[in-house]
This record gives sequence, structure tokens and C-alpha cells, in this order.
Amino acid sequence: MNAAKATQEALIDLYARELRLPGLRKAYRELARDAAQSGQDHLAYLAACLTAEVESRRQSRLSRRLGMARFPALKTLESFDFTALPDLPKARVLQLADRSFVKAQENVVCLGPTGTGKTHTAIALGVAAIHAGWRVRFTTAVALGQELLQAHNEARLPKALKGWDRFDLVILDELGYLGLGPAGPLLFQFCAHRYERGSLLITTNLEFSRWVEVFGDATLTSALLDRLTHRSHVLLFNGESYRFRESQQRLRKEGVSH
Repeated sequence: MNAAKATQEALIDLYARELRLPGLRKAYRELARDAAQSGQDHLAYLAACLTAEVESRRQSRLSRRLGMARFPALKTLESFDFTALPDLPKARVLQLADRSFVKAQENVVCLGPTGTGKTHTAIALGVAAIHAGWRVRFTTAVALGQELLQAHNEARLPKALKGWDRFDLVILDELGYLGLGPAGPLLFQFCAHRYERGSLLITTNLEFSRWVEVFGDATLTSALLDRLTHRSHVLLFNGESYRFRESQQRLRKEGVSH
């Protein structure tokens, strides 16, 4: 490399850092070689450099939002076995991922027995929403209930509720799996606070008629269901536990019978 070229690259590195253009800084050398070999003009090379920067920023933003979501694992609808749940409308689920229900501030309830893929579907819809540009946060009902209870005891509940407003979609997993005790009314307050502020996606093993077991008050539960189902999509997961099915398949492969 001659001295002039080395000086030019050093300046590009310096200015790219100062202007915070990491994608361009990483890609410009290779793009310059490609441009020289293919005879591209300066405008084409500049466009390629800016494209690299835009893509770098998009990937960084996506990575940040996936981390912010705090998913226990990343799931996609492509990896979901719809054949195991023939009553679950695949087209409707895919439509929810494609035409963002988050934009319309609609809610989704995934209802069914344990192990039928509700959490998988919820995470997959959350990942799709992040790819569409929305901010998502995943939590369990018990974890959120405890967080709200602590905030209430420390006299900062309004601030805690407002803090969740920065998320366009909140995924509330495992509602009804464990009792919430004194946190039940606070979780009701959270869900009511979300009404027309953002979307909720709830997974639960309880039919709506049993939600009073979670919130502890029939009047509160009725009011919540009225708001929640006003603009919602209810997905019914009726089928055998896929975890049980997978374990049985694994045992058969290993030659173990019961």
C-alpha cells in the first residue's frame, strides 16, 4: 500500500468514527476493491457504502431490540409444528405476524393446555413485531406481579406502570399457572393501564370464566375482560403437549417402551 492510500484510509477511518458510521468503516475497503474490479463509478461506490451503513444500523437496532425484549429463547413460526394443532388456524396466526396487530393496538390471547405451543407462538409473534420496528418486552405474569407489588410497596407504582409505556407490545406469559395473591389487583391495574396505550399478548391455560382465580375479584375481572377482548384475537391451542409428544418420540428412537 502506498503512502497516499494509507493516508486516505486513515482519514476515512477517523471520520467514520467521528461521524459514527461503523458500517461504512467496516465495508468501504472491500467495496472499493469491488468497485475497481467491476468498473463502477463514484456514485455507485458511494451508494454501496451508504447501503452498508444503513444495513449495519438496521442490524444493530434489531439486535438491541431483541435483547431488550428479554425472550427466554428465540422462536419463529417457521419452526412451529402447526400439524400437531389442526384446530389452530395457521393462516390467521401468519396474518397476525404479517399485518402487525401492534400498529392497531390490538391484543392477542393464546389459550390452551400446558405444552401446546402458546409461548412459542407468542415469542414468534414478538420477534416478527420487532422485525417490523416495534419495541417488545416479554415477562411472565408472576414476575410482573412481583415487580408491581414491590413498586406498590415502595410508593412508585404509577412510575412503574408508565415505564412500560415505552413498549409497543408486552407479552404476558403463563397467566394462571400460579396464583398471584396480593399482586393480582396490581396486574389488573397494569392490564387496564395498557388499554389503548399498547398491545398485550397473553398466554394462559385458564378459560376466561376462571380468570377471577388470578385477579381475585369478579368485578375487576369482568371489567378487564371487557377491555381486553374489545379489540383482540383469541387463539385456541387444543391438543396434546408437544413436549410430551417429543419426549415420547425420543424414547421410541432410543428403544425405550412404556
